[in-house]
Amino acid sequence: MGKSPGDDLLAKGEKKAGSSVGWFGSQSSKWEEAGDLFQQAANQFKIEKEWEKSGKAFEREAACRLKAGENNDAMNAFHNAAKSYKKSNPEAAVSALHQTIQLLTQAGNFRQAADREKEIAGVYAQDGLDMAKARDSFVRAGDWYKQEDANATANQCYQQAAELSADLGDYPRSMDLYTTVADWSLTSALTKYSVKEYWLRAALCSMAMGDLVTTSRLMESFAQKDVTFPSTREAKFAHELWQACEEADVERFTAAVVQYDQVTKLDNWKTGVLLRIKKALEEDEGGLT
Repeated sequence: MGKSPGDDLLAKGEKKAGSSVGWFGSQSSKWEEAGDLFQQAANQFKIEKEWEKSGKAFEREAACRLKAGENNDAMNAFHNAAKSYKKSNPEAAVSALHQTIQLLTQAGNFRQAADREKEIAGVYAQDGLDMAKARDSFVRAGDWYKQEDANATANQCYQQAAELSADLGDYPRSMDLYTTVADWSLTSALTKYSVKEYWLRAALCSMAMGDLVTTSRLMESFAQKDVTFPSTREAKFAHELWQACEEADVERFTAAVVQYDQVTKLDNWKTGVLLRIKKALEEDEGGLT
């Protein structure tokens, strides 16, 4: 089988990158031309669905752009490499995204850096590659978005981090993140309606920790932040669960869950946390402390 057009362009790029500069040439133009050839090769490999080769060619382009002092173009090349690698090599995609972020932060583009960090979180979360790293990347992206006053996007990242924290069994972190999300959501009329959901999740996390004192303290602070909260279905459900845990009453706990589910369908996340709390109740008939 003969060489593909992508391989031919790659060879031309390598030849140009390794060539010496003549009397009338310049180093920067040499690296620009080599970069152009590597970019063409990378795009050709994309057409051929040779994702690994495409990613590597984009990385070669990025190296040339850096040598030519074209940092913006290098940034784009690393990002393009990541997009190709996502199809075949998630770890290489993350590495290329880290290179992109390094150049973005050096240029002070923290909003774009946050976008790329969120992308890293997505790569790690996909197919459960590394949920802890996904969570950490969502938090980092959220912090950068907040720094750039993109609060709604920051909140979405913190939400995803909170959900993953609970999946990892890190209930204290999940509880703190849901409380942070709720506090911000209280400040906007558009997001205020969702606060009771985050508070319920935070309360469930505290019960999953087996810390009923914290649950009680949370419920009191939520009621102070929003006087309408205690009358909501979410607050009543949390209070009933808390009482069932206090009394180590598995039947009361189960009845509360069934009743709530009949009106407001429980999602997978809540179901998982509730099962965790119920299991602890069943194992410790003396009640949680």
